[in-house]
Amino acid sequence: MNGSVVESVESIVERHGFHEHALIAVLQDIQRTRNWLPPEALDAVMRLLDVPRSRVYAIATFYKAFSLKPRGKHVLQCCVGTACHVRGAQQIIDRLGRELGIGPGETTPDMMFTLERVRCVGCCSIAPVVRVGDAMYGRLTQIKAGNLPKKFREPAARD
Repeated sequence: MNGSVVESVESIVERHGFHEHALIAVLQDIQRTRNWLPPEALDAVMRLLDVPRSRVYAIATFYKAFSLKPRGKHVLQCCVGTACHVRGAQQIIDRLGRELGIGPGETTPDMMFTLERVRCVGCCSIAPVVRVGDAMYGRLTQIKAGNLPKKFREPAARD
């Protein structure tokens, strides 16, 4: 078992308490730190919280916020809600897919990007929208969408 993953999970569980009622909060913290829920992390959660495997996986697969597949460092979530759909969300997804060389639900081989379709993100007035982390990118065109991954590939500005 990967020691660093288990140690990380132990630290997270310690913060939330060794009780089943902490399960969702623990999974959220693991997802936040790892960007997915690795199997060894779920095994550690089951053991530390004394929760059956079926319960952990029921929660992990029920909520869309959780991923059982490795995801890229930057998750590009393309809204396909009604307003975004009407304003060209599919063309934005297609452009991002061509730029990244992946389709929706896939991750680039370098683990930098994951492309996802999501339902309404609540920014209908600036549709079509792509969310990357906490940032929203709206009123996208195919050109703007094609340039979006470059923002995350470039090294951070020097001070």
